[in-house]
Amino acid sequence: MIYQIIMTRFFLLLLLINIFISQSKHPFPPQELVTIPTAGTMPRGAYSLEALLAKEGSIVTKLAVGFTDSFTFGVSFGIQNFIGEEGPALNRPTPEVQIKYRVFDETEIYPALTYGLDTQGRGKFIQNIDLENGEILNLERYEQKAWGMYLVLSKNWDIFGNCGLHFGLSKNYWEINDEDKDINIFFGIDKEINRSFSLLFEYDAALNDNDYSFDEISFGQGRGYLNAGLRWAIANNLLVEINLNNINKNTDALFTNRQIKIIYSEIF
Repeated sequence: MIYQIIMTRFFLLLLLINIFISQSKHPFPPQELVTIPTAGTMPRGAYSLEALLAKEGSIVTKLAVGFTDSFTFGVSFGIQNFIGEEGPALNRPTPEVQIKYRVFDETEIYPALTYGLDTQGRGKFIQNIDLENGEILNLERYEQKAWGMYLVLSKNWDIFGNCGLHFGLSKNYWEINDEDKDINIFFGIDKEINRSFSLLFEYDAALNDNDYSFDEISFGQGRGYLNAGLRWAIANNLLVEINLNNINKNTDALFTNRQIKIIYSEIF
């Protein structure tokens, strides 16, 4: 009995050591942190397949392709209740689009600058909402708005492993039926623990989602969204993330939103 306990603990220790000294390292720069975009783009001839497993059994799939080292094009498609016993429902019948073009590469002094478009919001896609006066407001928006058009700066340093700092501005021109048209800001940090694990921290100010003409359509409390995640490079072309969204309880949710993201990348 004692021998079995010792051997079990020994194998568990070997497993932990193998995990934390694993030499797997993803070869492509991160396209985003938990949710915010970075200035990273896919290399020419590379592609990635992503699956985001989110609340209420929803899934958002994404395909991104690097046409050049500076230009990445992607499409995404979301389904609510994909897992569960309720009937599945499409977010929208047409795919969402992601476009990234890196204007300037990163140097030892200056950050990389990328201009992009992302029409994929977070959460459910809400078409209409009933107002107290009996009217129906056509919202046509996600629970958390898409980034829309954005500019993002990214700079990396080698501080006991890579440490990246990201800052951006975004403007959504179409999810504006709530009459909140402000420019949004976001920033984040990713820090390597070792070659396999990285920590992700980000803040989305949600300035374009904190002012409403109707009380019934208040999706947030004006505090923005604080998110964090752990990224694990299981293999050279496979990433798994465990993400925590809305840590600061910007909405009336009782608990932090937990998500799992799986990313597979390859060269044609």
